[in-house]
Amino acid sequence: MIQSRGPAVINFANSGGGLDCCCFKCCSCLNLYYLRTQAGILKIIEMVLGSFCQSLAINFGYQYSGSIGPAYYSFLTTASWSLMTIIVLLFCYIFSGKSQYLIRQSLFETVFNGIAAFCYISSCSYLGMIVNSVLYPMYTVTPFFQVYPAMTGTYVLGTIVGIIHGFDCYKSYRLFKGYR
Repeated sequence: MIQSRGPAVINFANSGGGLDCCCFKCCSCLNLYYLRTQAGILKIIEMVLGSFCQSLAINFGYQYSGSIGPAYYSFLTTASWSLMTIIVLLFCYIFSGKSQYLIRQSLFETVFNGIAAFCYISSCSYLGMIVNSVLYPMYTVTPFFQVYPAMTGTYVLGTIVGIIHGFDCYKSYRLFKGYR
């Protein structure tokens, strides 16, 4: 005889959302508590560093994108899609406390962070190889050539973002499996 288990019950912790104004709470629809958790801090760091990398790549690398080639476009694509996904996730987590518990525990968060970590690290290694072989010779002969240091900073910071995504993937996987 097969016993069926009852429906799964998901308990949501009180998020304590909203803003404290003088003697009352307003905007209780906001879940700002998430931004103080470890997962929220990781998402903010990923967003800030990812947008900084994307800004450096666009401002300094666009003019030399023909010389850098597919490495530039690969990195820019990685930075763009991961940044957009992080912004959507942060929006969901801040405006819905339920989303924080449902999406964060799902497989989506683990897969997203794993793919983002892989894409950042692989595109940064490719970009680093091309920057050092194509832009470094220009840097040695051209005075005030700012593209090489900026693009070097881009792939170094991108590698750091990839490592942070990898750590976030590990934390998401532990939460997905039920470990705390």
